[in-house]
Amino acid sequence: MHAARETPAGTLPGDESPEMDLSHRFTKTELTLLYEEVLYTILYRLGKPEHQHVADPQELYAYVQKAFGMDAEEHRVIMQQVKELESPIFCLKATVKEAKGILGKDVSGFSDPYCLLGIDTKSQEPALKKRMKAVVKDLIPEDQIHRTQVRSQTLSPVWDETFILEFEDVETASFHLDMWDSDVVESVRHKLGELTDLHGLKRIFKDARKDKGQDDFLGNVVLRLKDLHCWDDRWYQLEPRTETYPNRGQCHLQFLLTHKKRATTSSRTQPSYTVHRHLLQQLVSYEILQHQAGSISWDGELSRHASTVLYLHATQKDLSDFHQVMAQWLAYSKLYQSLEFNSSCLLHQITSIEYQWAQERLRPEQKAELAESFQSLLTYGVSLIRRYRIIFPLSVPRSMERLQSLLRVLVQMCKMKAFHELCTPNPDLPQMVSTALKSGTTEWFHMKKQHLKPMVKSMEENGKALSRLLLEVIGDLQQCQKIWNKFFINTLKLNVFFIAYLELESLVAEHVQEQLREVDSSMSKPTAESLFQLYMNLQELYRMKDFLPNRDRPLALSNFHQWFKEAVPQWLQKAYTIALERAQRAVQMDQLTPFGEHNKHSTSTVDLSTCYAQIVKTWQQLSWPDPEEAFMIMVKLVELCIVVNNIKQLRLLILRLPSQLDWAHLEQRTGDVIEQQQFQHTLHYQLDSTVSCLDHEIQDVVQALATKLEKGIARHIQELSSCNDSQEPEDSIIPLMKFLESELQYLNEHLVQENFKSLLALLWHHTLAVLSAATGQQVPSVQHCRKLHCALKSLELCFHAEGCGLPLETLHTSTFLSLETHLDLCSATSRKLIQKYFSNRIQQQRDTSSEKYGVVTIKALYRPSEQKLRVEVLNAANLIPLDSNGSSDPFVQLTLEPRHEFPEVVARTTQCKRNELHPLFDEAFDFLIPPEKCQQEGACLLLTVFDYDTLGANDLEGEAFFPLCHLPGLDAKEDQADTARVPQTRLPLTHPKPTADEILQLLESRKGDKEAQAFVKLRKQRAKQSKETQ
Repeated sequence: MHAARETPAGTLPGDESPEMDLSHRFTKTELTLLYEEVLYTILYRLGKPEHQHVADPQELYAYVQKAFGMDAEEHRVIMQQVKELESPIFCLKATVKEAKGILGKDVSGFSDPYCLLGIDTKSQEPALKKRMKAVVKDLIPEDQIHRTQVRSQTLSPVWDETFILEFEDVETASFHLDMWDSDVVESVRHKLGELTDLHGLKRIFKDARKDKGQDDFLGNVVLRLKDLHCWDDRWYQLEPRTETYPNRGQCHLQFLLTHKKRATTSSRTQPSYTVHRHLLQQLVSYEILQHQAGSISWDGELSRHASTVLYLHATQKDLSDFHQVMAQWLAYSKLYQSLEFNSSCLLHQITSIEYQWAQERLRPEQKAELAESFQSLLTYGVSLIRRYRIIFPLSVPRSMERLQSLLRVLVQMCKMKAFHELCTPNPDLPQMVSTALKSGTTEWFHMKKQHLKPMVKSMEENGKALSRLLLEVIGDLQQCQKIWNKFFINTLKLNVFFIAYLELESLVAEHVQEQLREVDSSMSKPTAESLFQLYMNLQELYRMKDFLPNRDRPLALSNFHQWFKEAVPQWLQKAYTIALERAQRAVQMDQLTPFGEHNKHSTSTVDLSTCYAQIVKTWQQLSWPDPEEAFMIMVKLVELCIVVNNIKQLRLLILRLPSQLDWAHLEQRTGDVIEQQQFQHTLHYQLDSTVSCLDHEIQDVVQALATKLEKGIARHIQELSSCNDSQEPEDSIIPLMKFLESELQYLNEHLVQENFKSLLALLWHHTLAVLSAATGQQVPSVQHCRKLHCALKSLELCFHAEGCGLPLETLHTSTFLSLETHLDLCSATSRKLIQKYFSNRIQQQRDTSSEKYGVVTIKALYRPSEQKLRVEVLNAANLIPLDSNGSSDPFVQLTLEPRHEFPEVVARTTQCKRNELHPLFDEAFDFLIPPEKCQQEGACLLLTVFDYDTLGANDLEGEAFFPLCHLPGLDAKEDQADTARVPQTRLPLTHPKPTADEILQLLESRKGDKEAQAFVKLRKQRAKQSKETQ
């Protein structure tokens, strides 16, 4: 069952949303019968509620009323009908698993145990203690007593036998189990032959006083049924009737409280599995529709109310885990096709079905139903992929994750044993997806072409429309190449860019040629301009062929430049006209005064330089592929350059007038009258002094501007810090960014670049100081730190301005890097911090060369086909002695960390080696884990070596961290056949440092986070056992 989502006490999921009509999913009759079934389930609830479930039946009635869309009158009528139905037969499904540590009653020191069990229906409170001491034979009628098999000569018997025990009232009934040692009449000679010690002789004398064949009492378990959960599985202490032997061992029992002969129409006419699937489908559809963030972000997590109802129904109907998973798959896969949600929910069912698959468990109609669900989801999933541009637009958050998840679901489904056995012949998924991508690309192109079709049919408008269409195509291909390609290649080995490019360039070539048939040399200037932009776009599209892998046919765009030969003279004439007009206007408007305070040239130089830049840009843009035609174009461009160069040379001569006045000759002529020092002071020194004075004045002005802006920045950061934490970080920084954008844009327009960058540098240092102060004011909340972190990254982008502002090396000061690291940690979720903690420990492991605490040697191999990690713990060496005898009793505990990434993987432990500092373990362990989990940040195998202590807690020998991302075989396409070739890994043991860890301090400060507190508690326990001193 899915874990319940936290819901405030006293509220129901969906209270804040309007009523929804879900009746379209079933007919009214079907919905009524299903509602009868769920009310019957709640009314005849058995078992003590689990802590994560809803205990109040009224809450459950209110929830299902909303989930089924029933009004108050409908609910009242159906509820009355349910109460009038015959109650079910209550059953306790008890499984006697095994026992351990029981008494040895035979001469050999062992026993021949068996169990007697049944239900006592008269266990009232006043007589309960007395009846707990009574044996089953004396308490329960003989026809209601059940007996297990006898297990010969053992103190740890294993039965694994299941019994169905009926009862009427859960409040008064109690479960009784007696364990006995079966005695068979044997001769004294035979018993003496089994005699091994003095205790055996005592048993012979004791047996002599007993009646022949009388069984020995080993212990009992008595439980009130009202204290049991719907499902319980635990070890129970065997209780004595007297205090002679109080410690009589333990018995492992499993209980399930179920119904028989349910009176509802659905239970009488339909299989339990089908009814449960329909109930699941109804509740899940309601949960999805109620999800506040929208269905696509729903991750399969059910509310406490839904989880409770489904759990009660499954247990009362005694549905196996396999059939529950089957019901979940059929319901979820069907709902996904009408209410799209996060498809990763389906991966859990796929994994569970694959793990438990046995075709013989299913009836023919169930096999057909399952096969149909596979085919239906496959068809639907491929149809979504065909329209992935519309279904998964990048403008919608998490679209990439959704598409990646869908691909993984389809791939994993097609790999299932169930899929291969039921869906014959097996479809070729890559081929299906490839065909869908081709047809989807064609559909998308025609849709865009129709959407961008010009209203007025003229050559000029057609050219503009074609340019806009080309921009859409180029943008789509860039997304394919940079974003979508990695998903399709990783999952299906399909190059989506290759598929899309070949389709689109062929469609573009055909469409553009058709539109350009009417072009001739007499075209208008606006038409020529629109065609030049079209030419540029086609050129960019054609250049994207460099990203293609091997191609076996020429492209339709190979000679696209030939379509524009008639327009080239118009393009060159326009370049000539623009350059000539700029040159003439530059000379006419130049007032021969310096352009700016620090420039010695005037405005015409800037304009003439622009002419040169325009000419160079025109040549680079044309990039004409035909050599002969390219030569003729170059001749035309060089003619333009000569015109501009002549004017440029004239301007340079005017600017060189001071040198043409020959200051050096003047200095020689006046040498007898004016000293050289005086000449330098008069001309050069005073000029330099004036420039220096201007520089100083400029710096003062820049500093004054910075001071003015600093106050505004500080005010906005203060408002950012004090705003409501419920506001999203991106929204809270908008006032600050608007302020900076407005002020800096004005200053950029009115300051030369050098002075503007000086201003930016001053503002940057001040901003970092203000942000640092805002961070250290108090113990910040996670949301507060996220706002400051978002502000820091946004300010970095603002001050860098895509390379037009301060360079990154200037921005990334030590203060910035320290602040960024701190805010990154403070704004991270607790789980992210735990991952970072393990990443740090992995790095410390790599940096560790000392073996002062010993080493542990392992071999690890990942098998992708089985999704199985195999770890061989070979040995440990040079362990520190922790026992008083100068030795240790070591064993190794293996856990996969972080625990939230591997919640279902239990810790494994090697055998304990007594009095060893160099133990040889040579034990192998298998872990079922998907490959993507191994790639998560901080994912590691934690090997903790303990010294076993009989009386107290085990002592820490040391711990070692093996990163899962470096597992041999993880990136391999096929399994490594020979495990002997896997290298051994020698890991030095480390102890946690007692100094305060920043991550642990942050986790400890999050008092309301139970997961964070539990993690810190565990690490503190390890730190207390650490032998590190600093």
